[in-house]
Amino acid sequence: MSSFRLFAVENLPLFHAGDDISEQIADKLKAMGERLKAGDIVVIAQKIVSKVEDRIVPLAQVTPDGEAEQVAEITGKDPHLVKAILDDSRSVVRSRPGLLIVEQRSGWICANAGADQSNVEGAEVLALLPEDSDASAERIRSGLAERTGVAPAVIINDSHGRAWRYGTVGISIGCAGLPPLWDQRGLHDLFGYELVGSEEAIADELAAAASLLMG
Repeated sequence: MSSFRLFAVENLPLFHAGDDISEQIADKLKAMGERLKAGDIVVIAQKIVSKVEDRIVPLAQVTPDGEAEQVAEITGKDPHLVKAILDDSRSVVRSRPGLLIVEQRSGWICANAGADQSNVEGAEVLALLPEDSDASAERIRSGLAERTGVAPAVIINDSHGRAWRYGTVGISIGCAGLPPLWDQRGLHDLFGYELVGSEEAIADELAAAASLLMG
């Protein structure tokens, strides 16, 4: 492959709990004069999926406990926010003023369990990561197949930081219909050297590319 095409689905609405993502994508693609083809890949922002799956927590409904109060004192964060983060985490990896790194319930090592308050309607509302992003991707893929006759690969995309690097980059937190890794072990390079540890993160690379269009 020497090239590929990226484009954004236009005029998608703000999503709310219970909305049908696949229906909206299919309808908006049709309005644009586009159609899904075999081999297409649909990359969807995590925040949309979290909203549709009602992974939204009003902080006023959260009651901090002793652990949350202690971590809040260390980090300088709101105890209600800390409690919501801890409830969606397996363990605290690192905490210091202004920073809370945890192992989120799905296994992600990230700041604030991947939860944030951006692009969410309402005051003091927190959006959590989907409970099972692979399952979310599979549901959307099945819905698109039902509506269009084509089952594209689907990637759920989120912005994550990287150790010892400034800035965030889009990564795949869930996918369906494509292998997330290209295992190149056993292949040979240009000079006949056998690759012994090469695995390319295809889903992450596609997520990062799509992030350029997501705004």
